[in-house]
Amino acid sequence: MYAVRLWSVRHAKGLNRFYKGFEKVLVALHPLWNRIGYDKVEKPFQVFEQATKGFLFDCQMCGQCALSSTGMSCPMNCPKTLRNGPCGGVRPNGNCEVKPEMKCVWVQGWAGAERMGDLAPIKDVQIQVDNRLKGRSSWLRVVRMTMKVGEFAPKPPKAPPAKKPEAAKPAAPGEGKAA
Repeated sequence: MYAVRLWSVRHAKGLNRFYKGFEKVLVALHPLWNRIGYDKVEKPFQVFEQATKGFLFDCQMCGQCALSSTGMSCPMNCPKTLRNGPCGGVRPNGNCEVKPEMKCVWVQGWAGAERMGDLAPIKDVQIQVDNRLKGRSSWLRVVRMTMKVGEFAPKPPKAPPAKKPEAAKPAAPGEGKAA
């Protein structure tokens, strides 16, 4: 697996180009996923996504994939699970301080981002992993986010507070009486 992960980083530009096209197809198929039901397609997507990304990137299925932002290097492969850059313990040869036989995930990420021709995404701060999403399909999550479906649907505007009916005013002396 490690050799394939290194291959994937070396081919980050082509893999990222493929993913961008693949994502467009997934988003275009939103009406189908919606008709079938996202809950029903989640499990097949999980299996396919784990097999594909597990093989190519040693994916840990965090449910919040950052591969296209991190040069096709999965930050979850960092022994310290750092999502926003190296820990400062990177060895002079670029290897990890925790696993000296392994290249630092972030050294690989920067190399992949350079090959992709855009260093801006790797500089974006990644939010911490929401462990409730672990094991879920990040591909379907991207479709839901793009189409603003489910938890990503716009929240309905709050209705203005209902006006309280005005209480009847007491009649002023002499009002309402016939003279």
